[in-house]
Amino acid sequence: MQWPGSYCDTRQSCCYPETGKPDEDFGIHGLWPNYNDGTYPSSCDRSNSFDESKISDLLSRLEKDWPTLACPSGDGIKFWGHEWSKHGTCSESLLDQYSYFQKALDLKAKANLLQALQTAGIRPADGKYHSLESIKEAIEQALGVTTIFIDCNVDTRGNHQIYQVYLCVDTSASNFIECPVLPHGRPCGNKIEFPSFSSDSNHDEL
Repeated sequence: MQWPGSYCDTRQSCCYPETGKPDEDFGIHGLWPNYNDGTYPSSCDRSNSFDESKISDLLSRLEKDWPTLACPSGDGIKFWGHEWSKHGTCSESLLDQYSYFQKALDLKAKANLLQALQTAGIRPADGKYHSLESIKEAIEQALGVTTIFIDCNVDTRGNHQIYQVYLCVDTSASNFIECPVLPHGRPCGNKIEFPSFSSDSNHDEL
């Protein structure tokens, strides 16, 4: 899951989706089948293309919880189609297209990272810095696991920002589990912020 304000502070900047500015909450980046050694398959079935009509009743949830922040502004279809083609097709023996997106949405709701942090007294987008350990402890305690990975972004002023939180789930994509191998990502400093959406000219506010 991804913190939107940090995505907007990366070099690629961001554009709000056509549906408007997303909530100040974690958004889904993807649900990716992995092997236990940390490698992963991709683009497993080019014949099983993304079909928006199969997930029509999930679109409002996808717009809210799995928004696209890529430029130019989009409706999310291209983003979700990419995730299905590259990653979802590698789980099609267990999850059809509808189940793949439904499971990802349900996992976000189950994790409820924003609530987990707030319960621990960590208020994202409050302009304050928080320690990496306090963030990890709050999430791990809420999820009942002790292996999560936090990826950070460094903004133009050198501030470390929480960027993505990697969580591992079982093969059925129903329950959080201990990660067999943690992914490689950008390290975090001791003081981390959760930036709000900034209002610079790189943002396409609708």
